[in-house]
Amino acid sequence: MTMLKFPQLTDEAMRRKLEAPTGRIRLLIDTDTHNEIDDQFAIAWALLSQDRFDVEGVCAEPYSFQHLRDRTNAAYDLLKVNRSAVLPPELAAFRRVALNHLALGSDPHQLHYDTPEEGAELSYQEILTVYEKLNVDPTGKVFRGSPGYLTSLDAPIRSDSAEFIIERALAQDDRPLYIAAIACLTNIASALIMAPEIASRIVVLWTSTYPSFVNLSHEPSLNLVQDIVASQLIYDSGVPLVFLPGYYVGEQLKLSLADMDTYVRGKGKIGDYLYHLYTHNPVHTLFGIGDHYARTWVIWDVINIAWLLEPDWVPSQLVRAPRLTDDLYWAAERHPHLMREAYGLDRDAIFRDFFRKLEQAP
Repeated sequence: MTMLKFPQLTDEAMRRKLEAPTGRIRLLIDTDTHNEIDDQFAIAWALLSQDRFDVEGVCAEPYSFQHLRDRTNAAYDLLKVNRSAVLPPELAAFRRVALNHLALGSDPHQLHYDTPEEGAELSYQEILTVYEKLNVDPTGKVFRGSPGYLTSLDAPIRSDSAEFIIERALAQDDRPLYIAAIACLTNIASALIMAPEIASRIVVLWTSTYPSFVNLSHEPSLNLVQDIVASQLIYDSGVPLVFLPGYYVGEQLKLSLADMDTYVRGKGKIGDYLYHLYTHNPVHTLFGIGDHYARTWVIWDVINIAWLLEPDWVPSQLVRAPRLTDDLYWAAERHPHLMREAYGLDRDAIFRDFFRKLEQAP
């Protein structure tokens, strides 16, 4: 295996890199936009905040829920025979989804699960749709990404997105390039493998999984589990990282149908489109959800944009970076380099800013 050598920043240099950004911010968004609905909110908020951001581009990542298919179907088959059946431990987490399908009268065996390659292309097209709804020209700004996931550090996946990340990271600009990673990390990891020198010129903001002090399996985190090699690399490399845990932190970013009716619907073409997505959420079909009664939905990915706009909305601290084991737990021993990790957020302040900017949408 190739031994990658990344620039190693001192604690002092890393602290400077991980300070709250000031002035105009160079921003690149790396996203699996079509897998559900939160990425579209994040991209829209960024494009509506161009008084603060130079949005240099948006890159499409692959996604797939195929790793859930067999266990969803197995749980469904057992509960179809006996809804009170005790499921084996490996299926226990799939009970609720299976029961949802049974209550709805849907059969998960009949669902289509996008392949990673399909997910990457659908995400690319969805990014273009968000640009169109905001009347923003996507020319030279939107890029196709990897059609699959990394298998080893010796095999980076060359794509338009990976090449664009390298190009923008090496651009002659004194400002760091902030990469809002709201998906798996395949494009970013491939760029780091192909050009390790960019590690000292970027700051990656990644939302995924549990905080670094939690001793639970990270398998439930879609952003992490799809590309384990890339996920491990982001912690191992020493690239400046703002880690925004999804569970306990990002999951507070919930909106209800009443919120969408009041603050989103009718707010320009993008507001109507986001409302349509909320009421036609593709993950509802996957999880057997057939109504909106007394439900909310987590708009996870806006946490990245929130920290950049106002770090006080997403309080964080400097900690030593964790090590991710092959069996998807945090190792007891941490890396020597620092990262910034969020531990809370101000949900109301975040959505107030988003809603106010949405009122100005074309």
